[in-house]
Amino acid sequence: MNNNSIMYRLVLAMIAILAFQSCSDKFEDIEGQLNADDLDYTATEDMVQALVGSYYIMATRGWEEPILLSVRGDDVNPGGVGDAQDGLTDTDLFIYNQGYWMYNSLWNIHYGDIVSLNTEIELIENFKEFATVEDQVTADQYIAEIKVMRAWLHFNLARVWGDVFIIETTQPDAEIMDGTTSKDEMMQYIADQMDEVILLLPNMRPNERTDIPGGITRYTAYALKAMAYMELEDYQGMADACAAIINSNRFSLYPDFYSLFKKPGELSDESLMELQFSDYGSSTSDEFYHLYDPFGPVGWTPARANASGGWGFYEPSIKFIKFMLDRGDLERLETSVLFSPRGVEEVASDPNYTDLPSFMDIATSDNRSYVTTRDGDQVNDYARALFASGKHYLPSVQLTDGRNNYGGGKNMIVIRYAEILLMYAEALTRGASGSGMTADQAVNLVRSRAGMPSLSGVTSEDVMDEKFAELGMEWGIRYYDMLRLENYSELSYDGRTFTADKAYLPYPQEQLDALPTLGGGSEDQ
Repeated sequence: MNNNSIMYRLVLAMIAILAFQSCSDKFEDIEGQLNADDLDYTATEDMVQALVGSYYIMATRGWEEPILLSVRGDDVNPGGVGDAQDGLTDTDLFIYNQGYWMYNSLWNIHYGDIVSLNTEIELIENFKEFATVEDQVTADQYIAEIKVMRAWLHFNLARVWGDVFIIETTQPDAEIMDGTTSKDEMMQYIADQMDEVILLLPNMRPNERTDIPGGITRYTAYALKAMAYMELEDYQGMADACAAIINSNRFSLYPDFYSLFKKPGELSDESLMELQFSDYGSSTSDEFYHLYDPFGPVGWTPARANASGGWGFYEPSIKFIKFMLDRGDLERLETSVLFSPRGVEEVASDPNYTDLPSFMDIATSDNRSYVTTRDGDQVNDYARALFASGKHYLPSVQLTDGRNNYGGGKNMIVIRYAEILLMYAEALTRGASGSGMTADQAVNLVRSRAGMPSLSGVTSEDVMDEKFAELGMEWGIRYYDMLRLENYSELSYDGRTFTADKAYLPYPQEQLDALPTLGGGSEDQ
């Protein structure tokens, strides 16, 4: 980790606390708590605090958010059937309970953060009134960065619920009374917002920024624009936005897929958006962590003593594992999945999968069976799940000395260049025209990094298989792809039956009770 990154994270965790707004249990009651009257807006050098505060807001994701966004895909199952997280299990089975706490939490945190980001925008606008021409340009850039963050939150909400509110103010009563907007309208809004901000943002990779290393740049906005057009099935718009990233010649795939999701791969040339966390390299200072425990195995014997295990709430599916074994896609399989002995035995119980790779070998010592990761952590059997997510795993030997939290200080990648390459390839196979690269070239760049042979004449099906292999366990990408393509048979696996009416989660009951204009919802709710 470089000194700039440590400095940024320390400032982020300390200053942003002052700028972060709390929110109540009800969306309609959310109000910023920062007393703007206490600020000296003539001190324009201080407006960066509002930007840094915004990055803090973005990074403070609840542990349940990425899990709920992802769990309905055929790449992921919930762990712990029959225990305290039955609501998550039911959700994965497309049995929806409007009163389940995770639904309301995802809604509240996302909308609470949107309102908080709007507060930061207002603060910067107040500073801008007293700024020099040069500082006004800086203010416009800061606001543009925050609008990208806000758009990403709106994007998630529309994917999960379909018809949702667009909120651009700190007092959203009027926007709520205007009612929800459709998912398609939201995606067009996001694409239009990105068009407004792209040229205001730095023309560089996030890791090239020296003011806020890893901060948002114009290519983050292009990526979000491409994702919005993908949801609209506007494949030419999607291809053009991806091509702007590809043809910048600024991005490349991190050479080691396994290490990409660990400390060596943080803020690599592949990253377009990344949530940053740290303990600042110290065993005693404050830490700013995401809670990775839900992703980790309950039972393990870490290579570094005293490193904590996880909760086992997020389990790669056997369907995904067999898909990868069938392809011989071993580098990405080893990276994506942590295997327990029971899990290996379950796979091997199928006579088609008796010849397994060495990283799935079961060892026995002191009357204990385990499977050892590349970094020496031993995954034991535990009741809640057969497997854990390797992409959310930080080897215990990479923890800061004296720190024991599972995954402590690990960053979380949100958007990466491999996804852009595959989105571009998909758009071309669906009829869009491209520039600077063919679909074959885009797909083969991704395959080459994984040690897979090249393809020629790639089809849309080839690309979707590649997305499954490359992006499994990440942000629900697989579920939303299958939903967009109406490929419901893929989601109907291992006893599940998916139908179109299950596409969106129901609105949380607490929000229906509080927000009279919410009740109509999307047609699929």
